[in-house]
Amino acid sequence: MIAMMTIAAWLAGVNHIPLPIVGAAHAGVVAGGAVPEGDDPLTRPIAASRAAEWLAPAEPEKIFGTSYLVGFGGMSVALIDTGDGLVLVDGALPQGAPAILANVRKLGFDLEDIKFILSTEPHFDHAGGLAALARDTGATVVASARGAEGLRSGRHAADDPQLAYGGSWPAVSRVRVIGDGEVLKLGRTSIAAVATPGHTMGSMSWRWQACEGAACKTIVFAASLNPVSAEGYRFTSKAGAPFVKAFEESYRKMDATACDVLISAHPDNAGPGRYNDRPGACRAYTDRSRGLLEKRLATERAEAK
Repeated sequence: MIAMMTIAAWLAGVNHIPLPIVGAAHAGVVAGGAVPEGDDPLTRPIAASRAAEWLAPAEPEKIFGTSYLVGFGGMSVALIDTGDGLVLVDGALPQGAPAILANVRKLGFDLEDIKFILSTEPHFDHAGGLAALARDTGATVVASARGAEGLRSGRHAADDPQLAYGGSWPAVSRVRVIGDGEVLKLGRTSIAAVATPGHTMGSMSWRWQACEGAACKTIVFAASLNPVSAEGYRFTSKAGAPFVKAFEESYRKMDATACDVLISAHPDNAGPGRYNDRPGACRAYTDRSRGLLEKRLATERAEAK
């Protein structure tokens, strides 16, 4: 049998590996929004090993039409101006929430106009800031059914490949559940929910159309498709088999979706730059994941011999 260090070394070379959280567990949403002076439990930092890289400061950036990026150098957060309210996509780490809101203000928008916050996955690096963002804007958080379970608990699901990392993030008390293929309509914008499980069973990507005059583009904010896990987990095991199947279903769906502009939850997974507007961007995104999953499965099978 090949040494266990083989997979550990392989994992170390793959982007988006949430390492164990340092520090105390986070509390849920504070009743009435009360915050102890000098300590906001909803923005208390999670000391992840890549937090500084993920939260590298970045100026807000227009993507196309009335769609913008308001996140960070290593973690995407999108903003959509629908003409009848704003929509945020993803929430980054808890300590990133104030910077996200500051970027929204830099674009000249009012925070109270944020009506919805769309969640890609129930992991601390994307969902950690949702509770603070919802509290500070009054917006409704929207997620898949499985994603909503994780957001409400502030913890990994029992079947999550990254469960053994442990830790928690600020729970979200109110979550609106949306199903695969359902459309959230606000103002002049329709945002389709595209279930893309695999990285988590609750992962949800989001697709909408942005226009400038007569020119329109379809924008996809893709949830992570990275086949990563905590040490000791096996995608070739009985527990891992449903995740492999889920990845394959997500690949087929992403390959078939309209996609002129790709935003990935971690921009380095989609190529250089903060978003990818090159032809075939979504297909290249799934091809990258396919390759990583094939390599992971081959490594696991070799270790089992």
